[in-house]
Amino acid sequence: MATAILCNNWSDLDTMQIPEELKSYFKQKAGSEVSSISYQGSFGILYAECISGESNSTNLEKWRKAGNKITGSCNQLKEIALDIQNAGISAAQALAFAEGAVLGNYKFDKYVKDKTSKANTLKDFNLSGDGSDGLKDLKLLCEAVYKTRDLVNEPVNQLNAEQLSEKFTAMGKESGFSVEVWNKSKIESQKMGGILAVNAGSQQPPTFNIMEYKPAHAKNEKPIVLVGKGVVFDTGGLSLKPTPQSMDQMKCDMAGSAAVAGIMYAVAKSALPLWMIALVPATDNRPGENATCPGDIITMYDGTTVEVLNTDAEGRLVLADALAFAKKYEPELVMDFATLTGAAMRALGAYGSALMGNADEAIKNEIKEAGDKVYERLAELPLWEEYFEDTKGEISDLKNLGKSEGGAQSAAMFLRYFTDYPWLHFDIAGTAFLTGNDAYRPKGGTGVGVRLIFEFLKQRANGQ
Repeated sequence: MATAILCNNWSDLDTMQIPEELKSYFKQKAGSEVSSISYQGSFGILYAECISGESNSTNLEKWRKAGNKITGSCNQLKEIALDIQNAGISAAQALAFAEGAVLGNYKFDKYVKDKTSKANTLKDFNLSGDGSDGLKDLKLLCEAVYKTRDLVNEPVNQLNAEQLSEKFTAMGKESGFSVEVWNKSKIESQKMGGILAVNAGSQQPPTFNIMEYKPAHAKNEKPIVLVGKGVVFDTGGLSLKPTPQSMDQMKCDMAGSAAVAGIMYAVAKSALPLWMIALVPATDNRPGENATCPGDIITMYDGTTVEVLNTDAEGRLVLADALAFAKKYEPELVMDFATLTGAAMRALGAYGSALMGNADEAIKNEIKEAGDKVYERLAELPLWEEYFEDTKGEISDLKNLGKSEGGAQSAAMFLRYFTDYPWLHFDIAGTAFLTGNDAYRPKGGTGVGVRLIFEFLKQRANGQ
């Protein structure tokens, strides 16, 4: 077993029941700038972390990264368990360390034939001292992130729209939320023209997924509704994405749907007293023989006509049907999640997600604070009316493409047209999928949105 000793001051070690030679060894490092040192002996692999500062968001992120670093060392040493001992830091810091350690242990190796040499050996995490009472809930949340990452990392030949619905159903059975799946005939009967237009070039049918968690003791009389973009692969349709490498990450275009399923899983598994609904329109976007053509005019679920100027601006079409459908619930708040625009990615990179919407400032501030706390930071972009002018149609009510400048905002304003309730839009195009490791966020699907929204919902459930 490996042991991590967490402290803000080397003198904290005097309180620890560890061999004197270890205390002496660590204290020799006092004053050094090293944030992680190791000692190998009869007590196992020991680490002392000394990161000063208050429990603000930046400091907590340092502790997460330290936890991830220790996880990497443990796996290199073929350890199977990590015992985290809090020797004097805050509970929040200790839990942040544990969070980074657990999240950093994720690995998507489902399709690797020989796992013996490549698999992570670390399986168990324990925490003693301040913060230990929060470890169980933390592990549950990390499990939800793992499941979200798994969904994003699955290739489309293993996860088409129908298979995605099967995954949602399994997650619901495991955690306690219900799932209703509409097939193509049902979607056609509901006249969800956005979903059907995107699916027109595919050989595989779309689905529309309705997940619900309504505990008897729910504190909200009106539901909080989540909407997730479920485009399981995006070629761009007839507006085919240019090569090279333009489609390499497009299996992640359903990351918004994975996030809302992960949030539902965490909420139900934690038994938060909140009424939650999640809506996921799911399809792939292909340039098949019956594909929607640029210039086609389609009719959405609510009767709005849209001129499709670019079939690669498909996410807003499927989301618009779901957002219009959400009106039937008279929701307290609707939040949608989508890898929607390259504009948001270019503006913020992988360092934060774009936030837009018409919800009141108090809710926005709560969301931003939650994002800072879990280090899934949000940058709010303005929704000036001029952006909506860019989406107005000439031969239809709307068009699905605005100007290239301010593209994230014009896409959001297109979505806003289909809402008449408090609404927030999260453009996670830059944060949902990484091409290289970033500490405890591994290459591939990050699971962004799950920790952020769960923190927000937990605070609301607690009345804070």
